Amino acid sequence: MKKANVEAQKDGVKITFSGAIEKKNVLEMVERCQSGKCECMIKETKEKIKDMQVSGEDGNIELMLHGDGIDSSEVEKAISNSPLVK
Repeated sequence: MKKANVEAQKDGVKITFSGAIEKKNVLEMVERCQSGKCECMIKETKEKIKDMQVSGEDGNIELMLHGDGIDSSEVEKAISNSPLVK
């Protein structure tokens, strides 16, 4: 089972992926987001993200979105529609 947990942090939003999710797929998603090749979030939320860091291994991956005022509910909505967790 694929799962994503979105949690607001003082300096951004932390997303923890668990289950049958590969790290390379998370890295590809981050790359598409950074290059503007995705429509996952509204423009205003994307503009608040200053940096993205991926850590962990397949099945237990953390994606940290650094920035001020990132709306964790907007991130949660985007992740729930992502092919990563479907």
